[in-house]
Amino acid sequence: MNITLIGMSGAGKSTIGKQLAKKLDHKFIDIDDLIRGKIGTDLQTFIDAYGDDEFIELEEQIVIGLHALDNYVIATGGSIVYSEKAMKHLKEISTIVYLDVSFSQIARRISPSKRGLVGFKDKGLKDLYHERKKLYERYLDVRIKIKKGEKKGDIVERIIFSCSDNVSTSGSV
Repeated sequence: MNITLIGMSGAGKSTIGKQLAKKLDHKFIDIDDLIRGKIGTDLQTFIDAYGDDEFIELEEQIVIGLHALDNYVIATGGSIVYSEKAMKHLKEISTIVYLDVSFSQIARRISPSKRGLVGFKDKGLKDLYHERKKLYERYLDVRIKIKKGEKKGDIVERIIFSCSDNVSTSGSV
């Protein structure tokens, strides 16, 4: 079984994903790390130079290139939901877990100018959050609502519990 984590930048996809993979004895893939390895620079520099659409295309290509995975935890970039093709592929190969973090928590956790946030310059963080939230909800198999101050280990346990039956219908824990 593979698990894919989706959610806003700052939701904890990479941090929680690493802990989840370790706990499940799975391998871990961070899509942003794969992109950085391919482009040889940070994400924001690439977005500034080539634009949001080019970044989304690159992100899609990398995700669609994931094949024959078994027992992986995949941490996506927050903008992956802009690619229907990539999300369909992830749905075929994994259970999609949406890390649902409140806007106020996201705003405290991130510095958008340093994160490589697709759409930030045009929409601002709040509008981007609400736009993406609808997309995350469209693709999720499982929603994990993260409470302020919740321990990462507790979040990992809730994900494991929620995915234990390889959930194929939307649920919330």
